[in-house]
Amino acid sequence: MSEAFIVGAVRTPVGRRKGALSGVHPADLGAHVLRALLERTGADPGAVDDVYFGCVGQIGAQTGNVARTAWLSAGLPQHVPGTTIDRQCGSSQQAVHFAAQAVGSGAADLVVAGGVEVMSLVPIASPMYVGEQAGLGSPYAGNGWRERFGDQEVSQFRGAELIAEKWGISRTDMEEYALTSHQRAVAAQAGGVFDDEITPAFGLTTDEGPRADTTLAKMAGLQPLAEDGRLTAAVSSQISDGAAALLIASQDAVRRHGLTPLARVHTMAVVGSDPIHMLTGPIPATEKVLDRAGLPLGAIDLVEINEAFASVVLAWRKETGAAPDRVNAFGGAIALGHPLGATGARLMTTLVHQLRRTGGRYGLQTMCEGGGMANATVLERL
Repeated sequence: MSEAFIVGAVRTPVGRRKGALSGVHPADLGAHVLRALLERTGADPGAVDDVYFGCVGQIGAQTGNVARTAWLSAGLPQHVPGTTIDRQCGSSQQAVHFAAQAVGSGAADLVVAGGVEVMSLVPIASPMYVGEQAGLGSPYAGNGWRERFGDQEVSQFRGAELIAEKWGISRTDMEEYALTSHQRAVAAQAGGVFDDEITPAFGLTTDEGPRADTTLAKMAGLQPLAEDGRLTAAVSSQISDGAAALLIASQDAVRRHGLTPLARVHTMAVVGSDPIHMLTGPIPATEKVLDRAGLPLGAIDLVEINEAFASVVLAWRKETGAAPDRVNAFGGAIALGHPLGATGARLMTTLVHQLRRTGGRYGLQTMCEGGGMANATVLERL
């Protein structure tokens, strides 16, 4: 495989539910970040071979292949194709993997990878709920599924509760972690840490999610999501709106187009895991990608692991022994938000920029995904 280089990475601020980006059409939000990416890199949009965009809630405004509608909405050349990916929360991280694989195999030279999600408009699991209400069936009602898993609840919320139980993670543990996420994100904003990676969008210049006024006492007063459960909204990722995009280039494309590599995609992995616990995949994915990379975890300078729920990250840390100060050092989805199909590209954008800002060499990104899966990526700063 030839090397695949990240030559551009940019994201919108992440908007809070019903916040500044809630009234923006998903194709327009995607178009905005695509234009910003091409402007920043100076790449010729007509030379792009393909556009891969992650999007989970593919219903209504987010149907019709939003990778394609976003590209065309940006006024970009219509001869450039696009395709939309659903690997649940890891959709846009998978978009980066597909882009790197296309470039590495020689099938393409210049590929855009990103994602978009406007959860204020298209709530989580809308395709499933609307489909069931229309009499189109349930994804978990087939004979084969029931023979294997029965009629038990299949949801990320149950999965996060099961993880907290299995790894002995208390509500207090999760609330303390959530508070740290907010504190880190607020400090990062105050220090201008995200300025280089963000393109202001539709009047929004900074992430809306981080809360400087949150406290453990406030968190303790919230009702759990399930009776006698440990999870509350405070220890869960926020419902959000946002978009992010990266430009992946071959060595030949870098030379021909005068592009500047920011990092190279060092190693990629993806795994399946228990679909009932659902969110444990980052543990085996991390082991697999580091083994494939020939690197110990201690060689990783920064880790971005999606904070779908605090229990996911805390279980991962228990299993891996990762140093807490290197993990989500600038806050995570509990504070910054989780616009489903965009989050993988948002995490990757943050990782690229913060490796360069801090001088770190290697970065690891991993995230849990619906259905029991996880992607993991090792980047090397250049």
